[in-house]
Amino acid sequence: MSELLVDVEHEQGAFRLAADFAAPAGVTALFGRSGSGKTTLVRIIGGLVRPRRGRVVVAGETLVDTARGIAVPPHRRRIGFVFQEGRLFPHLTVRQNLLFGRWFAPRREPGTEPDAIVDLLGLGHILHRRPGALSGGETQRVAIGRALLAKPRLLLMDEPLAALDDARRAEILPFIARLRDEAGVPIVYVSHARAEVAQLADTVVLMEDGRVTAAGPAAGILAASAAG
Repeated sequence: MSELLVDVEHEQGAFRLAADFAAPAGVTALFGRSGSGKTTLVRIIGGLVRPRRGRVVVAGETLVDTARGIAVPPHRRRIGFVFQEGRLFPHLTVRQNLLFGRWFAPRREPGTEPDAIVDLLGLGHILHRRPGALSGGETQRVAIGRALLAKPRLLLMDEPLAALDDARRAEILPFIARLRDEAGVPIVYVSHARAEVAQLADTVVLMEDGRVTAAGPAAGILAASAAG
């Protein structure tokens, strides 16, 4: 069964987006060059941009259907965001930043508890620190943990490693892989880095000039795009 169904069209100035794909649970990578429409598409899924036409369905629930006048507000979509910058609250400790995510969690929905998130992301030794004392990789791990504690049905990660150097990327990639394997939350992962996508993705949606040119299992799509 598809975890994510997207069929949308949108225009921003001269740029046109036309994306149509379905993806199962796991990590779905939106892969392509800068300017191909990846971030616009992920913002449509999250509700930060309303498409001119189309549908977005997550886990069987329709979040957008322009023909039927459906547009669920972002705060009711139960979608977690992780951006290029961690966007942590500078005056709060790591523990307090993490627990802030719980304010947005539905009380009766099952989800991972804080101690399990701390262990999953290796944050136990920095819980007392403030964001100014964290490395870039640590900051992103805290941002991921905060998003998970909101008990999202889908996690959107928009180039979360783009602002990091090679050493910090190597530090955080294993944690994202562990998140994929253990947390059980579907992820849409935006990247133009082939190595990241090859390591993390189950499904790849290949984008070029605002269009989805291919979508399917990661190994096949990456091999075909490299050959082309």
